[in-house]
Amino acid sequence: MIDYQNTQTSILDYLEENRKRYLSAVRELAQIPAPSGHEEKRAQWCKHYLESLGATGVYIDDALNVIFPFHVEENTGDLCAVLAHTDVVFPDTEPLPFHEENGRFYAPGVGDDTANAVAVMEMAGMALKLGLTPKTGILFVLNSGEEGLGNLKGTRQLMKDFNGRISHLYVIDGGLKTVVTDAVGSKRYRITIETEGGHSFRNFGNRNAIYYAAKLIDTFYSLKVPDIGITTYNIGMIEGGTSVNTIAQSCSIMYEYRSNRREGLAYMDAFFTSVIESFRSFGIKVEVTLLGDRPCKGEVDPSKLTDIVMKASEKYGYHRCEEAGSTDCNIPLSMGIPAVCFGVYEGSGAHTLGEWINVESTRDGMKILAQVILSEMR
Repeated sequence: MIDYQNTQTSILDYLEENRKRYLSAVRELAQIPAPSGHEEKRAQWCKHYLESLGATGVYIDDALNVIFPFHVEENTGDLCAVLAHTDVVFPDTEPLPFHEENGRFYAPGVGDDTANAVAVMEMAGMALKLGLTPKTGILFVLNSGEEGLGNLKGTRQLMKDFNGRISHLYVIDGGLKTVVTDAVGSKRYRITIETEGGHSFRNFGNRNAIYYAAKLIDTFYSLKVPDIGITTYNIGMIEGGTSVNTIAQSCSIMYEYRSNRREGLAYMDAFFTSVIESFRSFGIKVEVTLLGDRPCKGEVDPSKLTDIVMKASEKYGYHRCEEAGSTDCNIPLSMGIPAVCFGVYEGSGAHTLGEWINVESTRDGMKILAQVILSEMR
């Protein structure tokens, strides 16, 4: 059994002794580009970092997840998984800009999710250095594909490869103020309309794809969302046409809808299908491509995990609010497996070029995460 008092003292000493290493790693990793689907450079960096902390058996799977099985025996079940994603929302393949100012780290993705990713690796190093033994086994994972059209690829692969063996997950994403306990599901589509088009003068009267796309958008926005949980929709992009004097032959839009209830998504599914079919009846070509499909929470109660996170946070003066979100938790929660999502920093500007984190806040954030990891030890 754990001697909690001595172990907690050892943990606090470990975190303080290795704080410079943690911050140095955040600086370095934050500059490595990792658009969803192209996390190769970060995956290799994370693998090497884990190995530098003493981890053995670290591997990168087909989805570009970096996985360190800690005390995981072959075919053992009831595993805990601790995840943080490596991808960022920006498509850059060149080094990302990073600078420090007034106690802050600035970089695209520095909080979402770089600081958390390094925190997960440091927890693995801590468990190794202090000789901690988990109750069953822990998978420390730096996963791919959490952002945007990554469509939670990494977590899907993890749950498939460890089918029936993972009993609960902690997703380390976001900041110190919240804990995500509910899953916002979503559908994301590219819709392309094609018509005959033509010259704006000689072929005046021919059907214009932009006109029909505009009508389609207007139809989508005519919907009053159902009073089922929180349900939303949005047109995020529109592109098409050739020139000002061309009747457009093609126009595409990007459309998504979300809900934190399965019934809400089902309602939106039915509306979407009916609208698309009605536009196809006009004799124009309407091509639909599903780009993302994130499920809602199933029949599962993550309150035990929530309590662990809340108590660990309150120990260091933080009270988190529960909220719904679209995170890597969506996959396990949809499968009836408890999962919660929380982070280790305070900051702002996620998904913008001006994203920043308060460096000092990660000191308590790391202590909170360490306390949660300690709850998994025997």
